[in-house]
Amino acid sequence: MQRKAFTLIELMIVIVILGLLAAMVMPSLTGKSEEAKRDLVCVQMKSIYDGALDMYKIKHSRYPSTEEGFGVLTKDDSYFKDGKMPKDSWGNAFVYLYSEGKVELISLGADKKEGGEGSAADIRLSGCK
Repeated sequence: MQRKAFTLIELMIVIVILGLLAAMVMPSLTGKSEEAKRDLVCVQMKSIYDGALDMYKIKHSRYPSTEEGFGVLTKDDSYFKDGKMPKDSWGNAFVYLYSEGKVELISLGADKKEGGEGSAADIRLSGCK
């Protein structure tokens, strides 16, 4: 006698095994997406600093002031593709500060507010690895 299909019991065993595997794997994956978003923000900020801001400094012998902000970088397409400033992982604009020769880029994080703790904390270029 040849079998052409799985029995109901075989299917139930496979479903139970998949459920057990999912129950073991899901807790370790929870929270990883927020961590990945925070890591991506650091990569974006480093890219902006090493790319557009450095090109601006080479061209003008200085970084933009806080008042000028990213506006000077988006006036033409030479610093960003299509002249648009990238946004962070949560769709927020980056905050640009320049003081005493130092540049700081800030993402307000998941809560889109200044400050915050844990996954809602602000992300600063100076704090990125």
